[in-house]
Amino acid sequence: MKLAYWMYAGPAHIGTLRVASSFKNVHAIMHAPLGDDYFNVMRSMLERERDFTPVTASIVDRHVLARGSQNKVVETITRKDKEEKPDLILLTPTCTSSILQEDLQNFVDKAALESKSDLILADVNHYRVNELQAADRTLEQVVRFYIEKAKKQIGENNVRPISQSSLGIDKDGASKNKIGPKTKVIQNRGVPKQSFGSQNEASKAEVLQGTEFQELGNEALHANPPQTLNFSRTEKPSANIIGIFTLGFHNQHDCRELKKLLNDLGVSVNLVIPEGGSITELHKLPQAWFNVVPYREIGLMTANYLLKEFDMPLISRTPMGVVDTALFVRQVENVLNSITLQEDANKGNTQIKLSESAQLVSDHPQENEKTLSPFNFEEYIDQQTRFVSQAAWFSRSIDCQNLTGKKAVVFGDGTHAASMTRILAREMGVRVCCAGTYCKNDADWFREQVQGFCDEVLITDDHTQVGDMIARIEPATIFGTQMERHIGKRLDIPCGVISSPVHIQNFSLGYRPFLGYEGTNQIADLVYNSFTLGMEDHLLEIFGGHDTKEVITKSLSNSTDLTWAPDGLTELKKIPGFVRGKIKRNTERFARENSITIITMEVMYAAKEAAGA
Repeated sequence: MKLAYWMYAGPAHIGTLRVASSFKNVHAIMHAPLGDDYFNVMRSMLERERDFTPVTASIVDRHVLARGSQNKVVETITRKDKEEKPDLILLTPTCTSSILQEDLQNFVDKAALESKSDLILADVNHYRVNELQAADRTLEQVVRFYIEKAKKQIGENNVRPISQSSLGIDKDGASKNKIGPKTKVIQNRGVPKQSFGSQNEASKAEVLQGTEFQELGNEALHANPPQTLNFSRTEKPSANIIGIFTLGFHNQHDCRELKKLLNDLGVSVNLVIPEGGSITELHKLPQAWFNVVPYREIGLMTANYLLKEFDMPLISRTPMGVVDTALFVRQVENVLNSITLQEDANKGNTQIKLSESAQLVSDHPQENEKTLSPFNFEEYIDQQTRFVSQAAWFSRSIDCQNLTGKKAVVFGDGTHAASMTRILAREMGVRVCCAGTYCKNDADWFREQVQGFCDEVLITDDHTQVGDMIARIEPATIFGTQMERHIGKRLDIPCGVISSPVHIQNFSLGYRPFLGYEGTNQIADLVYNSFTLGMEDHLLEIFGGHDTKEVITKSLSNSTDLTWAPDGLTELKKIPGFVRGKIKRNTERFARENSITIITMEVMYAAKEAAGA
């Protein structure tokens, strides 16, 4: 925790509240002093939604501190439980209220005696994690809570998974022995061992494929009707999309494009969490064939938990750009073929671990064609690349070739910054002088992803270091967050926003995805329009128009020790606008290095000669 007037990723409780407010019928209680309760205003201002933010602040003031916070927190929880009737109430402190070191779990336990809703205390270390890490942890905590709750219901129904052989059942399903009234056989993909009565019972469950609890005999059916949860895989291919949540960068548009992409591949969407998801349906997560995590920042912990518990494959490649979208589609193809292979092997009594086979994802179609596969999406990739996505064609056009070799700086969260770096260098021929991210916890992964695509890497959450790097490199354009946009304005360098944190203008009402094949078109437009090619300013100078650049200080410092003489300003105005800022900065640097305080026309020419122009 540190004091700052700008943060790329906010404090931990913001991440928790973003997850809670993304779910349907979930209410968050924020245990915080006045001043920490700005989340409601922020979400209402940025997210273009019609509902109220489901967050209530339990204010900690001197009166509360004098008599203790327990009664105030418990009263707030029970009041909201009666008023809102939510499925879940999530309690979270802030980094400020955490200093009090109160036993909030005790508060939750006491409130649970009167509340009809489920209650969870956010299990987040507010001193060690930021907003994105807390969101990832909170989502995993909520999913784990309801999966464990579902497993307890299975145990309460006295369902004991045992193998057919231990019951003396032949291959046709006919019973060789007398079956008791409570004896059941479960054919179930991926029911975790913890749901069994003991480890020995778990080892007896040799057949774990299929979905329903098979009742053996009418006597068993009437004696103990099945009231259990269905953990089985859906009949047709389906996927969970994990990590779409409120205040995310173009998350709603990306989710829509992902659904379209999966639908084109014949894969239905089982659940999308947390945005728009219901916690009462979280027990259906294991029914999907695989999980899609489009953003590394949130969803990986949940997907890894489902991989461990239910052996569910996960695809974490972000389908951003023509190349990575094709690789994403091939990974979906490989997972579907692996599951089909597993089912065929199970019919032949051959044991295959799905997570191992599904992770053998080949990015090269010729390797996949070595075996006969029921799923092959190469034709789809070819059609989408040539006729739906215009980015591949545009990258070979004369317009895009004008960008070849131009310098750019990329900075943002790990997912978007890494993807954008590869797109610029690999697909559009732009030289990325520096690629950086503020996700310091993912530094190793980021370096691996951008290796060979940029000149240098910057890992920092200090915006002043980013500003100094941009001023030093002087790129033709910047691709970053809202902060880099501000830095670019002060340095007269255009900027395209590609990542959170963002302003309200990046929550567009129109359809602007960054993922999938439609996303490639949006990115191509953003890249091309972010470069200043000079035509607009040049035409303004020819035909007359506004020009206020002479009175704007283009530096990161608000104070300057330089003065421009009238003849120097006149000469500066003659320079085309698309290079004027760079020449102005170079001239000012030359003046400072030579202890010149007044910049005249002669100084400008001297600076030009010194630069070798």
